[in-house]
This record gives sequence, C-alpha cells and structure tokens, in this order.
Amino acid sequence: MIRMENVSPTNISPAGMKDGMSMGMMHPSNLLHTVQQCAATCDHMITHLLHHEDIHARRYQLELLRDCADICHLTASCIARNSRMNRMLAHICEVCGNECAKFSDHHSQHCAQVCLHCARECRVFAIQA
Repeated sequence: MIRMENVSPTNISPAGMKDGMSMGMMHPSNLLHTVQQCAATCDHMITHLLHHEDIHARRYQLELLRDCADICHLTASCIARNSRMNRMLAHICEVCGNECAKFSDHHSQHCAQVCLHCARECRVFAIQA
C-alpha cells in the first residue's frame, strides 16, 4: 500500500495507482498540465486571431476558442481540487480542435493538435475515474 505522505501530487499518475487507490485520492497532474496547456494555447490563438486579416471568416473559430479556454481554466481549477467534473471538457475541446483543423495556418494546426490531445486525455481520465 502506498502511504500518502510519501507521495506528492506532482509525481502520481493514473498508471501509478496501487492497491485500489481511487482517483479521488490523488491529484491527476498529467491531466492538469494538459488542460492548462490547452487553455493557454486557446488564449494565445484568440489573441492571434484578433489581429488576423480574415477575423470575420473565423468568427465561429474565435467563439469556440473562447469557450474552450474558459472551460479549460474552470476545469483546471476543478482538477486541482480533485473534482470529477472534468468529463464535460472533452466535447468542447474536440469541437474546437476540429474547427481549428479546418484552417491551414500553423497556429490553427497547432491549436487543433493541442485541443484534440486534451479531448483524448480527458476521455481516458474519465474512463479511469
């Protein structure tokens, strides 16, 4: 059995679970990092698009980026306090990632990869929770 005083929140992963320890007892730091990275990427993309010449053609993308960033920020807070409410995040990240993937510029393609990765990680964590 793992003694909790010997385990810091930053070095536990779902694969490191032992002896029936539930996800509610540990801090999923890998997922937290992924969600924070997704939020920051979406925030960066919003700023980039605000100065983009075809901002009107990207209105839906901009709306999804705002939703995704906001939900990721909220989800990061929930994860940090061991809430299990992160299951809703996967859908918005997937929709946002798919919208970003429609645009060929480097920033949109990178954002698509980050959002889709976040969606996959949230789904995996939701299954394990």
